[in-house]
Amino acid sequence: MVTVTAYQERTSTEGKKYIALEIQSDDLEFVVSKVTGRHYATVRKCWISSTFNEVLAERMLGKEMQGSIVKTACEPYEFTIPETGEVITRHHRYDYSPLENGSMEEVVLQNQEPAFA
Repeated sequence: MVTVTAYQERTSTEGKKYIALEIQSDDLEFVVSKVTGRHYATVRKCWISSTFNEVLAERMLGKEMQGSIVKTACEPYEFTIPETGEVITRHHRYDYSPLENGSMEEVVLQNQEPAFA
């Protein structure tokens, strides 16, 4: 399950305004800081574009829906951990998947029959 936790108005590269929703997983994760070596608790979050206006986005806050937030490989980028202020280089991002446990690709690969038997 994921929950809508925030929204914000953004501007596309074409200059059009839209509402993005922040969604958060309900799975608690413990991560070790590479700088301090200490554990901290976190949950996966990501932003997803919407066609909503601000009134509808406000009504969506707290709404739960099926799905999960999955880790997706991407080009490296710098990221500041909000809780600690630590700047790290990431090689992944988090994306919403409508599937409860992973991406469609993971589900398809897990359910494929062997090519030979």
